[in-house]
Amino acid sequence: MAGGFRYKIWDPPLIISQIVTMQAVYYVGLGLWIAVLDLLTGHHRSLDSIFKYQELQIKEVHGRAVMAAFILNALTGSLGLWKIVQRTKQCLDFTVTAHILHLLGCWFYNGHLPSQPSVWLLNLVTITLMCVFGEYLCMRTEMQNIPVMSSKVDL
Repeated sequence: MAGGFRYKIWDPPLIISQIVTMQAVYYVGLGLWIAVLDLLTGHHRSLDSIFKYQELQIKEVHGRAVMAAFILNALTGSLGLWKIVQRTKQCLDFTVTAHILHLLGCWFYNGHLPSQPSVWLLNLVTITLMCVFGEYLCMRTEMQNIPVMSSKVDL
């Protein structure tokens, strides 16, 4: 299908490269947000802020900053969906995939799944935000008028 957008063709290399790219956007964005908020709160930066469940504490300033970084990263991820995935129908798939891969990474890092309800609630909120804003941006792009070249016919 030369020159056209891959609409219904099964293309595993494209899907895998989009998943890898979205995961990179997820972690780069999260790392940058955590670095900025850690700089503002005066906390030291470490991988624990990204992967450790115990860092997500509402009662501590650093915990609230990490939670804010996850929420801000949902907005960054929605921009990634808009630029990389570019399809409204696939936003939920790629959002959930990025979060499941992050959950697997956290499980490996901690050695157990989280038991805190706040962690699960935060993930639900970030999945919702990332998917809804990504769908909104993709839908606005998909709904734009397609320019059609017309030639004037003199009669």
